Amino acid sequence: MSNIPNVKTTPTLGGGSGLFKKEDYWAVWIGLGTVILAIILWAAGSKVMPSLAISFPAWDNFAKVSAYLGTHLGGIIGLWFCFLIVFSVAVKILGHDLKAFVPGFTILFILGVLVSILGASTTAKKWSLEAPLMALLVGLIIGNFVPIPKWLDTAFRTEFYVKTGIVLMGATLPFTLILQSGPMAFLQATIVAVSTFLTIYWAGTRLFGLDKRFSTALAAGGSICGVSAAIAIGGSVKAEKNHVSVAISLVVVWAVIMVFLLPILIKVLHIAPGPGGAWIGTSEFADAAGIAAAASINEQAIKTFTLMKVVGRDMFVGIWCFIMAMISVTKWEKRDDGTKPSGKEIWVRFPKFVLGFFAASIIVTLLLAFVDAPTAKSVKASIIAPISMIRLWAFIFTFLCIGLTTRFKDLAAVGWRPFAAFTTGVLVNVPLGYILSVIVLGGYWEMVK
Repeated sequence: MSNIPNVKTTPTLGGGSGLFKKEDYWAVWIGLGTVILAIILWAAGSKVMPSLAISFPAWDNFAKVSAYLGTHLGGIIGLWFCFLIVFSVAVKILGHDLKAFVPGFTILFILGVLVSILGASTTAKKWSLEAPLMALLVGLIIGNFVPIPKWLDTAFRTEFYVKTGIVLMGATLPFTLILQSGPMAFLQATIVAVSTFLTIYWAGTRLFGLDKRFSTALAAGGSICGVSAAIAIGGSVKAEKNHVSVAISLVVVWAVIMVFLLPILIKVLHIAPGPGGAWIGTSEFADAAGIAAAASINEQAIKTFTLMKVVGRDMFVGIWCFIMAMISVTKWEKRDDGTKPSGKEIWVRFPKFVLGFFAASIIVTLLLAFVDAPTAKSVKASIIAPISMIRLWAFIFTFLCIGLTTRFKDLAAVGWRPFAAFTTGVLVNVPLGYILSVIVLGGYWEMVK
């Protein structure tokens, strides 16, 4: 649908021939480049990275914010400039209008500063409205009640920002933890993804009479990795563009609902952060939304969420693309040329930012493995902590974009049958995620630190 401009250019997931013509690759280059640069600056004794780690302090009196702005204005401007340069280079090479992007991103950054200040207030913290959630709320209000110029669309690159943030997240998650918990996350993700996919597909085709390809796009968005899966798998089965757009819209609707609902349920049910983060990773429909929900709990919840969602569920997209392409070609499509999908399709469709996530984790883990305890402390303070804050800013941009591009009136026009099919999957996904994350494997996820 036109209310999600960042997906108009379609395949952001593919491999393709050019390493610089896909958002996935650029997310990897930017993320890993940031990690490597941070290490080089740290080794040179530079304090540049810590100066860019802008984090507004909790406040109940605005004078505290004014004081922080006074002492960190240079860092804020520096952060804007660094983001602007790297994103502008990528946007230009990807073929978008740089003249529109530069002022558009500047506006987005200013809004990011405002929502960060609002999210740091004691009132916001009392209601668990951390900066990413505040960004979503502010974006939804502006997007639905204030006319937004068309030229701003170029700056609303939702998937690009979240993929970059996920690569950066790898630097904050030890690879040893991924090796230890990854297989369990993949097992749990397999159970949930297969169950949810089949439920939505069955409900769409059998209960609500939807086209097979349409049902596949809905099932992919609801069971694997949200928007990315809807685009990639919808493309692999040749679903109609408007059907993929509907799937994306429904992912956004339920992602917004879950970003508020799951943290509330976790707190009401007194679920520990580890299992709570795993439940969010199992039942949230979008990476950015899940990060925001997990961040409203604590850092442990972010770790278990990441293991479940990124390591567990997002890994499925390449496999599912191949399987569904095979079914589409051999069962649904009538071709005379005998064309069949090849194993190469898995690599073409595989989300490259996941590899960047692993690479960032390996780099930092190896660095920590070869230094003594005092130096490791310095690495955490001068490399990992600043990257964590830069990652948070990438997610703030993501949620502002989601809010600013989501139109309630367009979502209402989706129709009840696709909504009902997708919701059927939600009714399976959320309880199953709770059972696996809290009851069956709760003790395991609680040990992940």
